[in-house]
Amino acid sequence: STVCEKIMELLGQNEVERRQRKVLILSQDSFYKVLTAEQQAKALKGQYNFDHPDAFDNELMHTTLKSIVEGRTVEVPTYDFVTHSRLAETTVVYPADVVLFEGILVFYNQDIRDMFHLRLFVDTDSDVRLSRRVLRDMKRGRDLEQILTQYTTFVKPAFEEFCLPTKKYADVIIPRGVDNMVAINLIVQHIQDILNGDICKWQRGAVNGHSRSSKRPFPEQPEGGAVLGAGKRSHLESSSRPH
Repeated sequence: STVCEKIMELLGQNEVERRQRKVLILSQDSFYKVLTAEQQAKALKGQYNFDHPDAFDNELMHTTLKSIVEGRTVEVPTYDFVTHSRLAETTVVYPADVVLFEGILVFYNQDIRDMFHLRLFVDTDSDVRLSRRVLRDMKRGRDLEQILTQYTTFVKPAFEEFCLPTKKYADVIIPRGVDNMVAINLIVQHIQDILNGDICKWQRGAVNGHSRSSKRPFPEQPEGGAVLGAGKRSHLESSSRPH
């Protein structure tokens, strides 16, 4: 999420009104499953594994991405990480030319993995991952002992079993995360080439009464944008638009 936010900043997309953005971030964290009462009780005690593939609603994730790629406006779930629950309100996501889809297990499910036109694996040092998680979870009102117990019990083992093996699917590996500005600038330039029409122009037509020229990199797809998948080692929960 840190790398995706830096890309958005360098592209100047944060300063553009959401409905008009050509690039958007969509987070896998928005698609956590609705927990049962028993699961939620465990979650509040730090005893639920949010880093396991089964913690995510992959069907909803796939249909949402598919709708965005096909140029449709969608409603994305809003997840409350303090109460571990999906809120009633949703976030409206408008069609865009490039989607940065980020999360710890975005490459795990093949149906979702095959949607990406470029797969990025952000390789962050383990100490950095742990320190970020501690600081983030303490801001959410969790005590240090629970955070460290959850990390050693669930987070680190799940990373080694489920996240790290998906590194083999990456087209580009970014060492040192957001500190690697050489790699990030290359990705930004690639996105700018797409937006400028240097990589296969296409016309999407009117969307919600607004007509906008959009581009896509692969002519074999009949319509829609493309998706950049950003898998990562660090479990950085974030809020969240196709390439």
